[in-house]
Amino acid sequence: MKTSSYTTALGAVALTLSAAAAGAGGIDRSSQSVGILFEEGRYVELSMGGFAPEVSGSLGGAASGDMAGDWSSVSIAYKQAFGDKIDVALIFDQPIGADIDYPAGTPYPYSGSTATIDSNAITALMRYKLPSNFSIIGGMRALRTSGKVMLPPVVGYRMSTSTETDVGYIVGVAWEKPEIAARVALTYNSKITHDFDATETTLAPLPGLAAGTYNTAFSTNVPQSVNLEFQSGIAKDTLLFGSVRWVDWSDFVIRPTTYVGAINGLVTAGAIPAGTNRNLVDYNKSTITYTLGLGRKFNETWSGAVIASYEPQGNSPTGNLGPHDGMAALGVAATWKHENVKVTGMVRYVSIGDATTQQGARFSGNSGWGAGVRVGISF
Repeated sequence: MKTSSYTTALGAVALTLSAAAAGAGGIDRSSQSVGILFEEGRYVELSMGGFAPEVSGSLGGAASGDMAGDWSSVSIAYKQAFGDKIDVALIFDQPIGADIDYPAGTPYPYSGSTATIDSNAITALMRYKLPSNFSIIGGMRALRTSGKVMLPPVVGYRMSTSTETDVGYIVGVAWEKPEIAARVALTYNSKITHDFDATETTLAPLPGLAAGTYNTAFSTNVPQSVNLEFQSGIAKDTLLFGSVRWVDWSDFVIRPTTYVGAINGLVTAGAIPAGTNRNLVDYNKSTITYTLGLGRKFNETWSGAVIASYEPQGNSPTGNLGPHDGMAALGVAATWKHENVKVTGMVRYVSIGDATTQQGARFSGNSGWGAGVRVGISF
């Protein structure tokens, strides 16, 4: 059985474009794949992806309107071999993000609320080949992140953070059998802790909190994750590939000082229940995302793949800034190859999991379309 490197590359590209085409649990917008380390020789790639969700819900008959903004991301990566045993790669991407925009003028309690998270990351990876087709992987990731939020219902609350850059690490191990295009890579990505300075504003006085602007600080962990990526030829020019990704989103908490004071003041004033969550953003559970695909080489120019993904629901109340729980997705990808250039495109439909917020709003029947394209050049 022979499975071409052309089909193998399609599997790796389809996996990473799956993340670019739709974020999974939390604010994840990257698969954190190490597949580029297995490209031959010198290689450079440019990837672009986007997602157009439609997410709406209601509370007591008051409809929220579509509160999820469209978003896009870009990634640039370079890989080079140094001798027969060492491969290195440098990757720029935008691994986390959020674009929340509740329509103003609706009766929904969070009408007019907005939130954004922006990030850029540079990751340096190295693979060292060991005997018996094993290899070890290591690297560092520098992540630069900032965020803003506006919550008119919470006494006109606004918050913007500083832009912080902090560093984490990657370690892993891989095994491959080139004769059948088999490969397994297991990698761990450490958490990255940001210590933000924040500017918080409230427009109305509350018990224990005067109206005004406050300079505060808080810490947030961008969570640790574990990736298992695998592939194997199962027939001539046919590749089975997939991944399992675990992310510790339960460790991701945004809890600004003045926001906590505003919630405490509203509780004291009797405006909201005493049990109201004091965290601006949090997730109750970690997530596991499963992806499985089948790739096929049609001729020397074209190949294609079908990719399915599934993220189980956590079945816990969510916040209004992330009213979704799990997902199921189906995508198709195609690659065109000419000499040393490969172009892969992917389209993906995502059924976004139903969720109930901590305030009792119900979000159901939501979905979105994602797309991505990658251009790779070997030289």
